[in-house]
Amino acid sequence: MTKTELVAKIAADSDITIKEADAALKALIGTITEALKADEEVALVGFGTFKVSKRAERVGRNPRTGEPLTIAAANVPSFKAGKTLKDAVNA
Repeated sequence: MTKTELVAKIAADSDITIKEADAALKALIGTITEALKADEEVALVGFGTFKVSKRAERVGRNPRTGEPLTIAAANVPSFKAGKTLKDAVNA
């Protein structure tokens, strides 16, 4: 499902315009992004949890030359599905 299809589905299910559904989806994504940037966790009970995991600096290898190189530490967004979502997908 693309974003356009998702917005159309939200609009149809909620009896709102596509423009309003698009604004709501953008607001949701923006709010989650801002919370993750602030190193906060976003938990939607039944759906899942968005959080930021910290990946430590590590040594990798250049695949062409085999030379070791340092891969910088990074913050990585992650999502863990909630029980209700898992059950719905496996039903």
